[in-house]
Order: sequence, then structure tokens, then C-alpha cells
Amino acid sequence: MSFSAAIRPLTLFIAGLLGGAGVALAAAASHGGDAHFLGSASTMCLAHAPALLALYVGYDRIRTAPVAAMLLGLGTLIFAGDLVIRHFGGNSLFPLAAPTGGLGMIAGWAVVALGALFKGPVAET
Repeated sequence: MSFSAAIRPLTLFIAGLLGGAGVALAAAASHGGDAHFLGSASTMCLAHAPALLALYVGYDRIRTAPVAAMLLGLGTLIFAGDLVIRHFGGNSLFPLAAPTGGLGMIAGWAVVALGALFKGPVAET
């Protein structure tokens, strides 16, 4: 199984998780005091869930989709996870977790942009 084939179903799974988490976090933010961390986590989840869904749909046409999906998905999970843990636990996921997740998301979007430079279908091996 190729890297692309292995990552594709995971992309759809993470898109669904992020979408659901984004809605749940928005609800929690609207009902629970200081909504700064939860609102930001919700926003990132709801912004990146459709992006991952689009990458899933475009796997055969966007050569950089697997790498972009990994970076966007992991970056969002780390960023949002850190904010949620800070909100409920008062601690960070790990030192510099939110900036690390943010850099992952930025790198993912850069890889999406680089996909415009590569022509042709994704090679299956």
C-alpha cells in the first residue's frame, strides 16, 4: 500500500473528528465562562475540517494532498488539543505545543500551494 493510499482514509476520519470537535467546542465555549481557548480551538477545527475533506476528495488531482493533509490534520489536532487542555487543566499539552501546531498548519497550507506546481495524477505504488 502506498503512502497516499494509507493516508487517504485517515484524512477523512480526521476531517470528521475535527468537524465534530469544532461544533462541540463552540457549544462548550458558549456555555462555559472564559471562551478564549475553546473558541480559538473551535475556529481552527471548523476551518480545517472542510480543508481536509477537500484534500480527501482531491487526492487523485492534488499531488501534495497526502503530505498537506498530514500537516494540516496533525497541526490542528496539536493546536486545538493544547488549547483545550489549557482551558480545562491549566497546563500545556507540551512546551510550545500551540506554536508547533500552528507551524504545522502553516506548513500544510504551504504544501497545498506547492501542489499547484506539480502536474499529473498522483502515482499509486
